[in-house]
Amino acid sequence: MSDLFTTIISSPVAKRVGVPQPTRLRRYEPGMPLCEGPVLVAGSGRFADGIASWLDDIGVATVRAQPEAGEKVGAVVLDLSSAADPAELDQLRVVGAPAVKALKRNGRVVVVGTDPATLSGVAEVATQRALEGTVRSLGKELRAGATANLVLAQGGATGGVRSAVEFFLSGRSAYVDGQVVRVDESTTDTVDAVRPLAGKVAVVTGAARGIGADIARVLARDGATVVAVDVPAAGDALAAVANEVKGTALQVDVTAEDAGRRIVEHATTRHGHLDIVVHNAGITRDKLFVNLDEVRWRSVIDVNLRSILRMNEAILGEGGLADGGRIVCVASIAGIAGNRGQTNYGASKAGVIGLVTALSAQVRDRGITVNAVAPGFIETEMTARIPFATREMGRRLNSLQQGGLPKDVAETIAWFASPGAAAVTGQVVRVCGQSLLGA
Repeated sequence: MSDLFTTIISSPVAKRVGVPQPTRLRRYEPGMPLCEGPVLVAGSGRFADGIASWLDDIGVATVRAQPEAGEKVGAVVLDLSSAADPAELDQLRVVGAPAVKALKRNGRVVVVGTDPATLSGVAEVATQRALEGTVRSLGKELRAGATANLVLAQGGATGGVRSAVEFFLSGRSAYVDGQVVRVDESTTDTVDAVRPLAGKVAVVTGAARGIGADIARVLARDGATVVAVDVPAAGDALAAVANEVKGTALQVDVTAEDAGRRIVEHATTRHGHLDIVVHNAGITRDKLFVNLDEVRWRSVIDVNLRSILRMNEAILGEGGLADGGRIVCVASIAGIAGNRGQTNYGASKAGVIGLVTALSAQVRDRGITVNAVAPGFIETEMTARIPFATREMGRRLNSLQQGGLPKDVAETIAWFASPGAAAVTGQVVRVCGQSLLGA
């Protein structure tokens, strides 16, 4: 989606005088290589050899030595999962700095560590916790579409770590920067790289337009049969999306008492089972806190938060979501950092994050994962209506210096929904280009 600032600085005159141009992000399309190699795999952690072997197996060139002068690398994976003393953090500088200088456009830096919550030694915990500060800071220094992210392992299982590394190396994570994903020891399935969701039935609420419509498209592209859900007033647009993705449409208000039951009945009756639920439906009713009335407050809380709690009672009940299923919620950076005029919205989205934390623990024994994405400034019809100055600031105040696309949010949701992400639960990943608002 074009904007005035981009139009001005992309003009021939601006280019001739050397005005820096926004980097065109490398976004995933079926059939494209995982990343532009070679990939430098370094570090003495317990995952480095396995990651290098896996990359070689899928045809991505790897190197284990520093690039020579003038050589470029597409990504660097630095495994510091065994680092137990702050002195070992110097590997970040010794290995990482030359590699970062050699990164190609849209390069990737992925650091692998150990989740400090699984450690007991003070020095170990301090060392592994330090990785987060490094990666978040590095993400704010990288340019030309490059990103830096951190994978923290809770054990020695390699499948979940590999899936997270694969996501961060790929074009699916184009607008994900400065993020941390914790991976437990759950067993992950072998995944079809092109259609990882083949045979799955997915429900997407708020699917008639914007981010919801792109979620439906990406899940269908990855092989899922999609049930597109939205309010009756959006019936025509909903039907168009459902037809486009060759799924089915269900007109229901998510705040209705029977919404969850109707969703389950539709999915299981029409398609035989239910594997993935994406709680995307949401509204805004912005007003300064002192001027908020009861209608604005209640409507936002009901749609964005209470409806999910009610629907989940049926979705997680008998005959609902299959064991090993996926629940993905759409939160917001407003629920993390807050936003002026959005106390109701911020409350609802922070509540969603709390829901993810609590529910993920309750359904873990069924193999069900519960995660959330927290979008930042995403180019939609809604953000296009934001006042000009606020809109331009929202676009620029992130490490990638541009707004994201609905597809960027959908790609992270599709990864959470995939069999390869079985070891990832209770997580919130910000899809915000590392917004300078919040952590």
